[in-house]
Amino acid sequence: MAKEESPSTLKDLQELQRKLSLLLESFQNNSKVVAFTKSPVGQYLDRHPFLALTVLVFIAVSAVPVGIFLLLVVFTSLAALVGVILLEGLVISVGGLSLLCVLCGLGFVSVAMSATIMASYMVISSLISFWFSPR
Repeated sequence: MAKEESPSTLKDLQELQRKLSLLLESFQNNSKVVAFTKSPVGQYLDRHPFLALTVLVFIAVSAVPVGIFLLLVVFTSLAALVGVILLEGLVISVGGLSLLCVLCGLGFVSVAMSATIMASYMVISSLISFWFSPR
């Protein structure tokens, strides 16, 4: 028992066929497609439809692994960049704290040396003035 198609289904199929033919025609009239079909590669693929289909399927199937690989490369690069920034920040922080400690130590040493030099100057000047003062 074959089921007959209703008139609305037949009209829908005809409408779909018309839209697909318009889409195909727009592809064939595209300037880039026309330029490709006139190129030597396009003419070769036009003469070898199985090879053209194989190339098309290969490109379609390999798009997902290539996209995943490119995402991996981008995420790895971003992770390395963030890691380098964090490592650089750590090195700069440790270096800055080390420099702060060294400068604080040098400040303390310079204050102590200045105090020693001032005390020595005062003692020596007092002794010189005591020894060579007119009495």
